[in-house]
Amino acid sequence: MRGWVGGQRAPVLDVGANEVLHGGVGTPRGGAQGQAADGAPHLAALRAAALSRARVIRPLPVPAMPQADTRSDADCGRLIQAAVDEFGHLEILVNNAGMTHFIAHDDLESVTDEVWDDIIGANLRGVFNCTRAAAPHMKAAGGGAVVNVSSVAGAGGGGSCIPYAASKAGVNVITKSLARVLGPEIRINTIAPGFIEGRWLRGGLGEGTYEAGRKRLGETAPLRGVATPELCADAIVALIERNVFVTGQTITVDGGATL
Repeated sequence: MRGWVGGQRAPVLDVGANEVLHGGVGTPRGGAQGQAADGAPHLAALRAAALSRARVIRPLPVPAMPQADTRSDADCGRLIQAAVDEFGHLEILVNNAGMTHFIAHDDLESVTDEVWDDIIGANLRGVFNCTRAAAPHMKAAGGGAVVNVSSVAGAGGGGSCIPYAASKAGVNVITKSLARVLGPEIRINTIAPGFIEGRWLRGGLGEGTYEAGRKRLGETAPLRGVATPELCADAIVALIERNVFVTGQTITVDGGATL
């Protein structure tokens, strides 16, 4: 993906772009359905501002990039090299590819080796693989910024299954480790969304659980609502474009729900 950052054209590689930056986890929604009346206008204003700022990064027509399995170091290397070959250099990487299995936490027997390999490979090893492959190109370009997408499950131990929580905890820690070795040329940070409005979570939780959770957070979270793809994108853009003296940090995007 090629994009505009701060008015300048910058080569941007968004691994897993359809999940957050362009709303793949759910179509953008207006209004404040399921939120408490006193919080709805404020959240609607936040969403509108976030959507406006998220458009700082705009996809432009470019040749299709190769598909890659982020569990494979070789695939990640080919993906990064293809981006550099296409755009000439690389300055921004968003590690947003990920997956899970929805398994109740008390169903320990369903957590097989295959489940562990799938989730840790995609969610944690993929972050390392892509970042390692991108780092030399970013340094050659004079610097860069990496943003990983984690989850509040990485701090609280909740989420879709135990391996998912463990993988996201790993992303939070590896962000600190990489920040120490990639600076000063490269900044690396992470966002940790909570409940994200959209079809992916709706499909995983089921309609009843999804709507109950969205309604509860709309009434109890300090900012009265749940995250949207646009709000997550706004946090990513802020870490890339505006928070230039921040590295190794995990920023929670959940309206205060986990306080």
